[in-house]
Amino acid sequence: MQISVLSFGFKYGIPIDADLIMDVRFLQNPFFVPELRDLDGETDEVRRFFGRRSRGIYLGKCSIINFLIPRYFEEGKAYLTIAVGCTGGRHRSVSIARALYERIKEMGHPANLTHRDIQQQGSP
Repeated sequence: MQISVLSFGFKYGIPIDADLIMDVRFLQNPFFVPELRDLDGETDEVRRFFGRRSRGIYLGKCSIINFLIPRYFEEGKAYLTIAVGCTGGRHRSVSIARALYERIKEMGHPANLTHRDIQQQGSP
């Protein structure tokens, strides 16, 4: 089974091909931190911003993923798309999607990572 992890911004629409959608808009938004606003969730600065704050969230999502992936395998799915969304798709969803992708790879599953809206600009 090929697993795709996709970050996106809700304001640009929900990905129609997603099997699972995770909403991370409850996390503090780096857009409102002046020194982080123009960066994205792949930068070290933004990833450090989340650091411990999102560790519990990340571990909870990994628990869900650990539970669901074997069941999708059992069901015989060839593809699984996990979409992680925040408002604009540049900070929160990007960082959490990266963390999930890395965890899925550590589990030994083939996966790819796409940041659909990372290049979008503007306020959330």
